[in-house]
Amino acid sequence: VQLQASGGGLVQAGGSLRLSCAASGHTFSSYVMGWFRRAPGKEREFVAVINWSGVSTYYTDSVKGRFTTSRDNAKNTVYLQMNSLKPEDTAVYYCAASVVNGLRIPINAYGYWGQGTLVTVSS
Repeated sequence: VQLQASGGGLVQAGGSLRLSCAASGHTFSSYVMGWFRRAPGKEREFVAVINWSGVSTYYTDSVKGRFTTSRDNAKNTVYLQMNSLKPEDTAVYYCAASVVNGLRIPINAYGYWGQGTLVTVSS
């Protein structure tokens, strides 16, 4: 599967952005989809994950209550709605796909990665 992330940009603190990740192929619904980010000078970190059906999600503590991930399997797309953005959310955001079932799976279980989209939150 090939992934294409989009929707990044510059936003003021407290604002919102919605990231999209479009996938090629006709087996999108069989993948667990994750969101990760890499802030300047930091390691890549997990942000959110959604299971194949969209029923189950899991978030890192720092974004709980502010970010929501969802998916539309008919459109082969997964979304990350980001509200109440903070300067510390500034990062390149990546979507990734895994054939491994489950939510709390290791990063090396994600075999497919998008190219990343930059989110910059100004204070």
